[in-house]
Amino acid sequence: MAAVATFIRHTPKAALQSYFEREAFQLDPPVNWAAPEPEIIKPLLRAVDQMSDLERDRLVTVIDRVAAMANELGEAAIYSVTDAKDRPWLDAMANAYERSLWMFLNAQDRFRHAEEVRYSDRHWRGRMWAGYVTEVGCVVMRDDAARNAFVAAIKEFSGAAHADVDIFRRVRTTYDGDECNLVQVTIYREGRPDDLLRFDGTGRLVRQAYRPVFEAVVTYEPATGAIEVIANDKLTRREIVKAAITHLLGITFEERHLPLRQYDLSMLLTPYGFPTDEADGIEGVDVRELRLMPIDASGRRVTLETNPSKDGTIWAMADELFADGTSLRDGFVITRAKLTVRLAPHPDRSRRRALTMNITWPHGCDLKDRTATEQMIGDKYLRRWGILVDDPYLIQD
Repeated sequence: MAAVATFIRHTPKAALQSYFEREAFQLDPPVNWAAPEPEIIKPLLRAVDQMSDLERDRLVTVIDRVAAMANELGEAAIYSVTDAKDRPWLDAMANAYERSLWMFLNAQDRFRHAEEVRYSDRHWRGRMWAGYVTEVGCVVMRDDAARNAFVAAIKEFSGAAHADVDIFRRVRTTYDGDECNLVQVTIYREGRPDDLLRFDGTGRLVRQAYRPVFEAVVTYEPATGAIEVIANDKLTRREIVKAAITHLLGITFEERHLPLRQYDLSMLLTPYGFPTDEADGIEGVDVRELRLMPIDASGRRVTLETNPSKDGTIWAMADELFADGTSLRDGFVITRAKLTVRLAPHPDRSRRRALTMNITWPHGCDLKDRTATEQMIGDKYLRRWGILVDDPYLIQD
């Protein structure tokens, strides 16, 4: 019930009243919606406690979905499927919970699309992701013939008896703050038979056979020709992209991957000042770790690591350790670095924040595991500092 209590405490009274009355929940004792907002929370929680198991399960199922869209990633997804002309309406709402609940109640197709965007963006550039490149300026076909051919291809390679697709337009905010237009195709396909444990009507533990549904996503960006896919395994990712290019774009599939991102750590061989913009609230940047490979001994590694509680830079440490006067640039290649970006405290909190980035030469960075805001900050400055040296559209990690 913790999720229910959090939802009720964070959602404005008018939105709560609209939801509970619209869904015709039987609240006993009744809630006095005319009372001041702080005075309805406890009575509403007591009424939820008195609900039947069936009604409470119905409530919790909805609240779980709405609350999942009331965080940073969920809000970004909601805005990504909302037309620019409608965004001021969302902006005027009290908070993310009200925006998410309003979308759920009044635009369920858009809410579902936002959930699909959230799934896609949560796995973007992760282990389930792959990036390809194809022709620019293609139109994603949505007519019955194209959809049916695409679904048939999904069924054929996966062996699924049933499959369905959802095709819609969305935007993605780039690391420069611009928006790029995408078409997202969400695929649902039936898996192999499985079973699960459940209690039957008499409270007896039984096994129930079912077929799980697997979700996959492919997005196409007409401006660049980038086509990206999220699915469980490499073969499935390739086959989904092949089917999308063949049947939805109507062109010949050529297996061309987006090039790998390139990271160059050589600028860290000498002290660096890490310039930032004041508006981003960055108080400073520290190099916490460098892993060095001697140029003349590629099988060996030297790791330098500083203590956050101690003064001094990692370059000062290197000067102390290499007593013979050797500097880092005299004979080393940096193969890994750990940077800590010190962020100003959030206005509502006193605790300072930090963004730690682990970068491995030449293609590795753990930014994909961070929040959308942290990714944006990290990617922006890695480019400015000369560490991320590829084209902004080449995004495969």
